Amino acid sequence: MNWLLVIVGAAIGAPLRYVTDRAVQSRHDTVFPWGTFAVNTAGSLVLGLLTGAVAAGATSSQVQLLVGTGLCGALTTYSTFSYETLRLAEDGAMLYAAANVVGSVVAALAAVFVGVSLAETLWA
Repeated sequence: MNWLLVIVGAAIGAPLRYVTDRAVQSRHDTVFPWGTFAVNTAGSLVLGLLTGAVAAGATSSQVQLLVGTGLCGALTTYSTFSYETLRLAEDGAMLYAAANVVGSVVAALAAVFVGVSLAETLWA
């Protein structure tokens, strides 16, 4: 049954990633991959909040499979982040490539820490 939870979450997360990426990117006239940056940061925030909620006993491991492994696993995308960074570097946009690497890692880590902290505050 656990595998079904992951599949359902992923079936929601993958199209959500695509739609969000396209919506965000269409609003920015730049080569910087704002769409991927946004979904990776948002997914990290949700995963941090969820992880904190599970640790506090506020939700179940089944919800963690559905939302964390399934939805967030399909919503966030390390492969696209890597490809877009490589594409920026190959196109000579080294500053954008470096900003994507540093900004994405810092934003994702900050978001997960905020999520966990928020969960601890809500369910402590």
